[in-house]
Amino acid sequence: MTISFARGAPSLDIVDVAGLRDAAIRAFDTDPAAVTGYGPAAGYPPLREWIARRHGVEVDRVLVTNGSLQADAFLFEQLVRPGDDVVVELPTYDRTLLSLRTMGAKVHQVPLDGHGLDVDELRARLEAGLRPRLAHVIPNFQNPAGVTLSVDRRRRLIDLAREYGFTIFEDDPYAEIRFRGQPVPSMLSLDDPAGPVVVHASSFTKTVCPGVRVGYLVGSSALITEIARRAVNTYISPNMLGEVTVYEFCRSGDIDRSIAKVRAALSERATALGQALRERIPGCHFHPPDGGYFLWVDLPEEIDTDVLAAAAAERGVAVVRGSDFVLDGGRRSLRLAFSAVTTDQIDEGVRRLASAIDAVRS
Repeated sequence: MTISFARGAPSLDIVDVAGLRDAAIRAFDTDPAAVTGYGPAAGYPPLREWIARRHGVEVDRVLVTNGSLQADAFLFEQLVRPGDDVVVELPTYDRTLLSLRTMGAKVHQVPLDGHGLDVDELRARLEAGLRPRLAHVIPNFQNPAGVTLSVDRRRRLIDLAREYGFTIFEDDPYAEIRFRGQPVPSMLSLDDPAGPVVVHASSFTKTVCPGVRVGYLVGSSALITEIARRAVNTYISPNMLGEVTVYEFCRSGDIDRSIAKVRAALSERATALGQALRERIPGCHFHPPDGGYFLWVDLPEEIDTDVLAAAAAERGVAVVRGSDFVLDGGRRSLRLAFSAVTTDQIDEGVRRLASAIDAVRS
């Protein structure tokens, strides 16, 4: 059996299947017209209102989408044109790189450290003449690096956006999955609602399950109105069954119980993965994540992970190469997802990975 550290999805044992089933039944019972019909492009109104309350914003600033990738696509299509400069993190989510490069954007990667995006490095590039249209940031338990942007850097990044006239895209699906430390305020909450520079996105994929395909954007009312027009032309209606089910799941309080269960399981798995890496792969380096789904590990210099990934697959363990998350380099690094593996699989998976490393070395 293959042990997969590749996919950022929860294992079935931590998905509240019974709660989702009951929420879907309630959706049909309480609002069959919404479940079975076309809905407004901006999303199911009660769910929009629930999200707005959760973030302390007006409901006209919320757009519900078919997953967070749809939210990303809508925002990129709305704001970015071929040739525009866009800042992203180094490393960053591979789908973000693919989307922006496909659109013809000029992508600039700014390095991360243990406190998130290097804001001093970004300022230096801005002072040297870089003028981005957009800065894409995954602030909490970043995918793939697992690090969190500090409060001080969040405030400084907002100041830079105001000074140099760019939009911050706060791509934040992991914020609720914190299992150590204190919560950090979102950049959305730190922004000035009278003249916002932050557009926030999140998803119920990580807190409910991927199959519901429900994400959302929070931006200025003018921006959300424009994107809603784009949504009408794209799919006429969003996934109303998914949205009404998610609303019932949230309204009942099941969402909070689900989050607590996911946090507890992923905390245990992250700890087990860190211990196994230290014991079985001497010389590797990583920042233990305080939440989220991922751990980024740098391997000894002689290991080329483009070669290692194939050797690992031969031994029944799936990993994702660091080179997938950067424009150049990343060949000593791996992204390991601990969300889809149970605790008893982790040590065996790392043992197989260590065997693959020994084979590459020899």
